[in-house]
Amino acid sequence: MYKIKLIGIKPKNVYVELIDIFLRPDEYVCIVDEDQDETVDIDFEYNLEFNGENYNNHKNLIKQQIYLTLTELTGKTPEWGILTGIRPVKVAGELIRATKNRENAKSLLIDFYLLSEKNAEQILKMHEHEHIFIGDSDENSVGIYIGIPFCPTRCLYCSFTSNLGNEQQIQDYLNALHKEIRFVGAEMLEKGQYPESIYFGGGTPTTISANQLDQLLSLVENTFNLDHCIEITVEAGRPDTITKDKLEVIAKHKIERICINPQTMKNSTLELIGRNHSSEQIVAAFGIARDAGFKIINADLIAGLPKEKCTDFEETLQKVIELGAENITVHTLAVKRASRLKDIDSLFHYKQENVVCEMLDVAEEMLAANGYRPYYLYRQKHMAGGLENVGYCKEQTDGIYNMRIMDEHQTIIALGAGGITKVYFPDEDRLERVPNVSNYEIYIERIDEMIKRKKDNLF
Repeated sequence: MYKIKLIGIKPKNVYVELIDIFLRPDEYVCIVDEDQDETVDIDFEYNLEFNGENYNNHKNLIKQQIYLTLTELTGKTPEWGILTGIRPVKVAGELIRATKNRENAKSLLIDFYLLSEKNAEQILKMHEHEHIFIGDSDENSVGIYIGIPFCPTRCLYCSFTSNLGNEQQIQDYLNALHKEIRFVGAEMLEKGQYPESIYFGGGTPTTISANQLDQLLSLVENTFNLDHCIEITVEAGRPDTITKDKLEVIAKHKIERICINPQTMKNSTLELIGRNHSSEQIVAAFGIARDAGFKIINADLIAGLPKEKCTDFEETLQKVIELGAENITVHTLAVKRASRLKDIDSLFHYKQENVVCEMLDVAEEMLAANGYRPYYLYRQKHMAGGLENVGYCKEQTDGIYNMRIMDEHQTIIALGAGGITKVYFPDEDRLERVPNVSNYEIYIERIDEMIKRKKDNLF
């Protein structure tokens, strides 16, 4: 048992995120100096103190010392070093801009941020490709996210804003969403702004009917200036929501990118995690999508699902490659606070660390051998092994929205319940968040307030 005391160091959350990669929450107690110490009767094997004054209260120097100390005591050397944020590729870009030299940036990633050489090289390559592929965004361009917070069931690991709404609730939600879309579209046209990319996410957008989809997509076409829109993606996601008529509606609106997200191709795992569809339905959904003419299909997979071995994950990956998905995103299982898995076993992701590492290595090797390369990457809290999610793509099928939202140098306007607009101020290289409420029923009730938030803080 570890007692870790932070002296003159606040807030402690950023340091706890790093400690959590080394130690399970039941293996340590972390207190700051002004906290009431209620651990006097506990016999600790290790008593560690970190004094901010010894490191000039420099956050990264403190994190370095925590990392090095816990590496020595636990034998673990996490490959992301002291980085605990969501966007490592963005850090690589910032270091290249600051040092004006790739090798200097790489040295800082390895020697200061303590990344493995493999991870440092990976994020530098991703940044370089991103710079070539999308470059700097036009000052009048934005990304748009449109959220449909409904799903047919709630998955075991899910903590997103997704709900099991009835027909009337879904229509009431769409009415409010249409109102927000019309407001934002009018303001953008007045200011000469246009969407570079549009992403329909959720939840599962294809939970709504074909007619509702048609109305929504028609509204978007008639509201925004799409003359310079490069990419529109609809996250069909759940195969049990995919029908021929829905995909034909999407294709009719000249949308070429959709997501079909198996997570796994093992039927017993699908049942265990609460997805009411089979692997056979996944295969059928791919067939419907190809018949409808979609050129790019993304498939999300999760490494580390309950009761899955590396061979199970390898079989899933092989089947999805054979289905011809142009994009494959490999997610590391994360046990989120609001998920059912958290209630069942809050330490589950710690138990999955070794098998997930093996799965990610298999994914990298198999995907490279089949013509895929990594193009975007992000991390989340409570991930097995403190690892990462990686999006792979075949040549010229990169998802622009995914790259922009991770780079954070373009305004992303989020519409719908749970959406968080991020306004980018290039002169200050700063983001300002403008959130919508998460609960879809409250969103409906307070839609005028959500619109006013955007009027005051975005437009």
